[in-house]
Amino acid sequence: MVFSSLLFIYLFLPITIILYYSVKNRKFRNIILLVTSLCFYAWGEPIWTVLLLFSSSIDYCHGLYIERFHGTKWAKYGVVSSIILNLSLLIAFKYSAFIYENVNLIFNTSFQIPNVTLPIGISFYTFQTISYTVDVYRRKVQAQRKFSTFLLYVSLFPQLVAGPIVRYSDIAIQIENRTTNISQISDGVNRFVIGLGKKVLLANTAGHFATMFMERSSESLTVTEAWFGILMFTLQIYFDFSGYSDMAIGLGKIFGFEYKENFNYPYVSQSATEFWRRWHISLGSFFRDYVYIPLGGNRKNEFINLMIVWFLTGIWHGASWNFIVWGLYFGVLIYLEKKILGKILEKLPRIVSHCYLLVVVIIGWTFFYFTNMNEAFAYLKVLFGFANQSFVSTELNIIVTNNIFWIVFAILLCTPLIKVIREKVCKGAMYKGSLIIVNIMILILCTAVLVSESYNPFLYFRF
Repeated sequence: MVFSSLLFIYLFLPITIILYYSVKNRKFRNIILLVTSLCFYAWGEPIWTVLLLFSSSIDYCHGLYIERFHGTKWAKYGVVSSIILNLSLLIAFKYSAFIYENVNLIFNTSFQIPNVTLPIGISFYTFQTISYTVDVYRRKVQAQRKFSTFLLYVSLFPQLVAGPIVRYSDIAIQIENRTTNISQISDGVNRFVIGLGKKVLLANTAGHFATMFMERSSESLTVTEAWFGILMFTLQIYFDFSGYSDMAIGLGKIFGFEYKENFNYPYVSQSATEFWRRWHISLGSFFRDYVYIPLGGNRKNEFINLMIVWFLTGIWHGASWNFIVWGLYFGVLIYLEKKILGKILEKLPRIVSHCYLLVVVIIGWTFFYFTNMNEAFAYLKVLFGFANQSFVSTELNIIVTNNIFWIVFAILLCTPLIKVIREKVCKGAMYKGSLIIVNIMILILCTAVLVSESYNPFLYFRF
């Protein structure tokens, strides 16, 4: 089940809200959220609920064990055990086929490649539970005594299957003691609807255009078609994931939880370093706090530490070499910016550094899109005019002309311009009234699109 489905919007969510607010006792509300969250996760693949429960049990027990032996070597063994077990599950279900493929290729063997289905959300909840045991070891949080409460933290449906990665320290108090009011619920509904609009009206449309050109053979593409295709994918992946994060944050607010922001207009950045401070913030901060800094950060072996982090960032997104190349590509860029490029970019006009960022991000998204590296390089050759392809396209001219207002609007929504205008101009009761009307219009439009269209992918479900 996904947030941008009619089943979720008009059945699951209303029933959950009614059940939740039909009781006032926090314990009963937590039970309702736990049961509905497990039902939400089990809807598509019930068998993987067992894995979720098993993973949660491992780290619940490890948390208690680590706290029991604080200050001794046994606590450290507990952390190591937790990390090994969690990563073993992740490797078994997400990377085993990739490992077998490469072993067969390197050693010319013929091991049978396991056909393992990827459990939805395993990358997200595995990182959450790892952060919990490490934070217990660091004494940032106390171990949770109630398994049901810990399971609620892991399985909360707003962030279970696609993040953001929520740390226990961020919501431990909220699980035990939270309040909701009309204003918070209203903000949550508004944030959810905005995210839904991003996903259905923007990401899906951009994805349709991206597929139209990027799935073609590179030999049949013109230069402008290649640029249009990758630009549409650039819009799709942003609105797809930021839209889902908006919906998750909005749903959290409806039930009294405050999640941290996961995106901060990354396409207005002027360097790759700034881009990754604004893009998928919860993942970046996880790798910073639990990998990069413990390795030594920029104090020693900075390059090696960066490469490890960006290798892990790449492979976290998928068990394929293109994701590893994509991750290391950004790792090298960020290292170069730290040592050389950063000082140069600071001296250049903002528009120049911004264009630099857009170009390097678009190259990165090309590696991200194509799992076949030969296809990625062939597409880049067309993109930069090294394939002797035609430049213009009559078909593309028609598409751009017919959709110019949508394209301009989508690009503007990648910037904080509309947000700034809204904050300065839109205030008071009149604004709140107009906001309700806008939300209703977005919901009606999204419903109409979901009823009539079957194209409704969510990119980050495969991670």
